[in-house]
Amino acid sequence: MVRTPLTPWERERGERFGALLRRARGDRSMVEVAAAAGVSAETLRKIETGRAPTPAFFTVAALAAALDISLDRLAAACAEDEDGRDEALSA
Repeated sequence: MVRTPLTPWERERGERFGALLRRARGDRSMVEVAAAAGVSAETLRKIETGRAPTPAFFTVAALAAALDISLDRLAAACAEDEDGRDEALSA
């Protein structure tokens, strides 16, 4: 099965998501958050750096739970509003 290449917007959204996770993680270590979410530190690193811009739903849900962020807030923070501006999330 061939995967369709990501659009620039999809890559940008993945970078926003990764930055959001880094901010939400605060001073907690990547290893600590990854373990709490049940994912590898390398998976979290790839997501945070934008190298894995479209993580699986259950990975996102586990990270949200580990960081105590609702999925609704994550989705809103990674989306753009009607004017094309980024929505912000203060974690």
